[in-house]
Amino acid sequence: MIGILIALLSGALMSVQGVFNTGVTKNSGIWVANAFVQATAFLVCLVIWGFFERTPVTEVFKVEPKYMLLGGAIGAFITYTVIKSMDMLGPAKAVMLIVIAQLLVAYVIELLGLWGTEKQVFEIRKAVGMAVAIAGIVIFKWK
Repeated sequence: MIGILIALLSGALMSVQGVFNTGVTKNSGIWVANAFVQATAFLVCLVIWGFFERTPVTEVFKVEPKYMLLGGAIGAFITYTVIKSMDMLGPAKAVMLIVIAQLLVAYVIELLGLWGTEKQVFEIRKAVGMAVAIAGIVIFKWK
């Protein structure tokens, strides 16, 4: 149950953050806004680490395979694409498309067992669920 609540909070925070970040770009460039977002996230992480975690920073460099360390760089492009899509489509449409893309890619990652995830078997009910979600977007966009 706590995992469900955390996931719901994550989705809500992503939507709010996307709107806030898009607003910041109205007074600055998109990459300046992105850098500010990443810098403030870094500061928050440092403060929380300092008070609660205290795992040695050097432990992160022991991660294998090393490409797993690209998450932060990917995060910069996530922030950029969320800002651009919200600016061009509006928050609701952008978030719907973002969530559908997340679901599709996550399911493919699971099906193929990519990057250390446990490989899952294809299930028709999951494919139908994905189709229903995509139909929901078509209905939502329909004028």
